[in-house]
Amino acid sequence: CSDTQSITKSTILQYYYYDYRADKRAHHNALERKRRDHIKDSFHSLRDSVPALQGEKVGGASRAQILDKATEYIQYMRRKNHTHQQDIDDLKRQNALLEQQVRALEKVKGTSQLQTNYSSSDSSLYTNPKGSAVSAFDGGSDSSSESEPEEPSTRKKQRVDSS
Repeated sequence: CSDTQSITKSTILQYYYYDYRADKRAHHNALERKRRDHIKDSFHSLRDSVPALQGEKVGGASRAQILDKATEYIQYMRRKNHTHQQDIDDLKRQNALLEQQVRALEKVKGTSQLQTNYSSSDSSLYTNPKGSAVSAFDGGSDSSSESEPEEPSTRKKQRVDSS
């Protein structure tokens, strides 16, 4: 009876060991299949993202061709981005120069108005920026009864980022 029990125990252990190995192998195979499917889907996604390959049928381009075309497209986009960044930098420099010119012109305009006002032949009367006569002693208020409120400046200042 002990021989039968030892054979039975041995057989059962072998069966469980075989079953364990089969489950482990099946699990490994499933993981490997999932990994391959993910790689395949990633290549399809990459193929569909590259304009030169978008019209390709499903089995049309090899993985090597997909990688080559994707590399070419990335290099093209890098060059294009670099060119656009240079354009942005040039426009920022031009904008800064134009703003500097506007400030200089506004400063010159303010200075010339002061010179015009002080060169008046009547030392007690001056003109305001609208051209109306004002007394030097009335605090610069308009002498005319038709005083109009000054319009606010419509020019907006733009912030220039140096980044």
